[in-house]
Amino acid sequence: MLNEFNGKTFPYKLSIATNAEAEILNDKMDMFNGKQFAFHGDVEVLKNYVVKDNGTVIAGIRSCFYLGKCVVINVLFVDENHRHKGLGSLLLNKVEVEAKAIGARLIHLDTFDFQAKDFYLKYGYEIFGVLDNCPPGHKRYYMKKTLGGPAEKVAQRNITETGVNGGLIS
Repeated sequence: MLNEFNGKTFPYKLSIATNAEAEILNDKMDMFNGKQFAFHGDVEVLKNYVVKDNGTVIAGIRSCFYLGKCVVINVLFVDENHRHKGLGSLLLNKVEVEAKAIGARLIHLDTFDFQAKDFYLKYGYEIFGVLDNCPPGHKRYYMKKTLGGPAEKVAQRNITETGVNGGLIS
């Protein structure tokens, strides 16, 4: 099948990728990235946790440790009727502690203006990018937190079954 684009004809077939084909793309990108710098070990390690109440998931975090020094938080969610009880802090702390333990130097994420920007700011994340009108009438914030180093201020959280008490320590 010939595809035409921008005045050029290509003798290739363009189609929607299957899940297996999408994984091939990830594998190829991982191989390419691996050639750009020295890294040994798993390229990506998923760290996903949930909090349950009587067997029902009420909160959770999906994160991915990648290339040995970075972590991306893809999802942090707490059901509305369980918010402000420290569950988000508990989950964020779990990932941050594990990140530090493996020597990660950077955590990043994105959040919308109607989600948890102020929550992340409270725990030392900083905004490094903003998309306006994404979706229309809202903003999407890209945030990061650098881990380690002598100047780092670590959010010290006293986590109990009933909640979280936080404060900053040097």
